[in-house]
Amino acid sequence: MFRLIHLHLTKALLPVRKIIALLLASTCLSWASLAQSNQGATGEQVFEILASEIALQRGEPALAYQTYLSLARQTGDPQLAQRAMEIAIAANAPELALDAASAWDSLSPAGDTKPKEVLVTLLMLNQRWSDAVKPAVSLLLRQNAATQERTLKQLQPILGRAVDEAAAMRAYFEIISALKPLPSDPGIMYTYAMAAEKVGRYEVMEDTLRQILKKTPNDANALNALGYSLADRKQNLPEAFALITKAHNLAPQDAFILDSLGWVNFRMGKLALARDQLSQAAKMKPEAEISAHLGEVYWAMGNLNDAESAWRDAEKMDANNTTLRETLKRFKPNWVMPNQSTKIVWDGRFSIRMNAGADRPAEGGSGGFTLSQDALNDTLEIRNPVGGSIAKITITPGEAVLEQGGKISKAIDADSLVQSALGLPLPARGLSDWLRGQVRPGSPASLERSANGIVSKISQDGWNLSYVWTDGARKLEKLNLTRNTKTGPIDIRLVFDQIDD
Repeated sequence: MFRLIHLHLTKALLPVRKIIALLLASTCLSWASLAQSNQGATGEQVFEILASEIALQRGEPALAYQTYLSLARQTGDPQLAQRAMEIAIAANAPELALDAASAWDSLSPAGDTKPKEVLVTLLMLNQRWSDAVKPAVSLLLRQNAATQERTLKQLQPILGRAVDEAAAMRAYFEIISALKPLPSDPGIMYTYAMAAEKVGRYEVMEDTLRQILKKTPNDANALNALGYSLADRKQNLPEAFALITKAHNLAPQDAFILDSLGWVNFRMGKLALARDQLSQAAKMKPEAEISAHLGEVYWAMGNLNDAESAWRDAEKMDANNTTLRETLKRFKPNWVMPNQSTKIVWDGRFSIRMNAGADRPAEGGSGGFTLSQDALNDTLEIRNPVGGSIAKITITPGEAVLEQGGKISKAIDADSLVQSALGLPLPARGLSDWLRGQVRPGSPASLERSANGIVSKISQDGWNLSYVWTDGARKLEKLNLTRNTKTGPIDIRLVFDQIDD
């Protein structure tokens, strides 16, 4: 159902820097204004401000950022934290910008809502959806109804950037639900209805959509959303058919509405008509959800080869699509979870070759590794070629911890933590899923299978994976991971000694 929202959101997407620039348009600082506003500052602090700006002009943003943020915490001056955030944004360092924005918000007077508005925006842009809920609600509750709607319209397009659509919609539902009364803007409430559907609050979704249709009875998207939801849950099929038919008449070239029409006809037992409509929708707009529906209709008609072909096409487009995964779980469960064990250990060796170019030799290295997965926790131990420990990375939901040489480093993202600490582009965050022959949840992915249905390739997070299986595809023998970067290609080869369940 999230696919219905994209009709509203994708047209409104803005580059990250432009979004922040619009928010800061009236508050951007310069070293001169900072110096003037800090009349109580010591001479040393004024000197540090000026030195930071000089460092920035010389191309040393990290030094300027650290100085400004340190001074902000020493003096309690929110403007210094704001300046640190602006430097981080200009340097394309989103995590650092987020730290500075948090400091700016905490140091600002309670009545100043601009820092919290920027903080919420940065949290969402950094995919920190659950963390954004509390400050977003706090911000909105301080605003009147008109300002609330303006703020929500600014935040709404960021949903279209969500890597984990389910997490984004859960956050949006929590944020809107905290407002009393609810907003009246139809666009905001339509998204709220879709968010309610995502969290399983169908009664809220249905009530919200019916309210929209009372005001605008020819809203094709609301008609389609309500009709599709009823059809998908096998409820009131005659009304669902009438709603979707009206939406189709209003927007006959909309592939998603045609998909809904095919789906309600399938629910009503009109298999041949459903097949034809879904086939046409898939040609109009190749989408994983449409192909998932088409495959189920083929399966119901007894055309198992056509069903499997449709599902393979869907996996190539978006292997993480919710409708597709739920469909495969019912009809091809071994595709979704090829290894049901919650605890598993992989041992092996790795070699890395990277940054090779016409004018420079390749860099790289090799060593050994052990990856242990227990439920939702991963532990990756990296060893040098002679077996000595290099580092240990523990990955839990929402946090990665790296232990190296007696020091501990923490971050939200495991990949960036490994890269910054070890200088190795190891894809730690999705590795345990990939070694099982699965895509990592919460990120767009493409998956291909061999003729006998075994996973042969996965593309996700910028990486392209190629598999070599043995023992009837029960054991992974080799895995090659490649990606292209600005500095050159990266090639990682993993060879496995054993896999213990």
